[in-house]
Amino acid sequence: MTNLLKAKFSMHYPEFNLNVEMNLPARGVTVVFGPSGSGKTTLLRCLSGLERAPSGFMKFADQVWQDESKGIFIPIQQRKVGLIFQESRLFPHLSIQENLLFGYQRTRPVERNLHLDEVVQVLGLAALLKRYPDKLSGGERQRVAIGRALLTSPKLLLMDEPLASLDMQRKAEIIPFIKRIEDEFKTPIIYVTHSVDEVLQLVDTMVILQSGKVANWGPVEEVFSDVRLREVLGDEQLGAVLETSVLEHDEEFGLTRLDFMGQTLNVPKQNLAVGQNLRVHIHSKDVSLSTAPPAGVTSVLNILQAKVKKVGILDPKGYSVDIELDAGQPILATITRKSLANLNLKPGQSVFAHIKAIKMIHQVEGL
Repeated sequence: MTNLLKAKFSMHYPEFNLNVEMNLPARGVTVVFGPSGSGKTTLLRCLSGLERAPSGFMKFADQVWQDESKGIFIPIQQRKVGLIFQESRLFPHLSIQENLLFGYQRTRPVERNLHLDEVVQVLGLAALLKRYPDKLSGGERQRVAIGRALLTSPKLLLMDEPLASLDMQRKAEIIPFIKRIEDEFKTPIIYVTHSVDEVLQLVDTMVILQSGKVANWGPVEEVFSDVRLREVLGDEQLGAVLETSVLEHDEEFGLTRLDFMGQTLNVPKQNLAVGQNLRVHIHSKDVSLSTAPPAGVTSVLNILQAKVKKVGILDPKGYSVDIELDAGQPILATITRKSLANLNLKPGQSVFAHIKAIKMIHQVEGL
């Protein structure tokens, strides 16, 4: 079985065109990100079978769901996909348990891979089963909606901005449950959003949509440091997403020391066990560069050795320039054009990246 999702869709509307071609891993969490109007929801509808692209093609693992050149189009009810929307869309007249069992009971017993008890346990729904939707919080309703979709034993879970209508507290409540779905059930997830902060801790593969086209896609650590995406990602997002693990805790100074590919990073103390993985986000504007290690003691605790990979495009009217670095994983630094001239940076040159701030991705922005 080929563990890929291959898709090619072209949809034309009076004021918008979608033209995408993707080869994505059919595992983990793929986040489709882009501004409003970039085509995210249209793409999701094509993937689910709710929309039929006239010349579309889609293959999930070893199954062809659409190939218009051969007259193949598998309808949504036969694709075994679970759909989660912004609104939970629960049946108000049914109890939570009855809502959860709605899809389960309409799934043939031979096709049932997930069952009520395990979904209830993973999503923390045991205390809600006898209640009705109007007695639940927004976050609780979304957990039930996810559970109902999972109990159809989907091969693919499609989520269309499921946290958009929730406040920060509810987002922080539900994100760990989404993570557990992929970890424990191994159900591939495609997650559409226009808010990167809420999903950075989840995403394995990232697809950036811009004006109906794929601007970039790939592992999140590579996509986030692509200087070509500054306009889409924005100044507050562009930078580096690094995979680290906990080395030790410094109780005296309230720090946690992280291992990053043999180098160390210090962050405020985290409630994590030694050896546990932690993904961190470093804004490009929080990285400064030097061509030599500091001569004396410095207040900057985090200094990584790296090599210059690429110098960004110089705008004669601008004051800054992006520098792509290779430290085993991509890192991005935004420095002034004057600093670039002083350092005389060239591709392949060894540098020291001084990191002024590190953001913990497991903390939802705003909390």
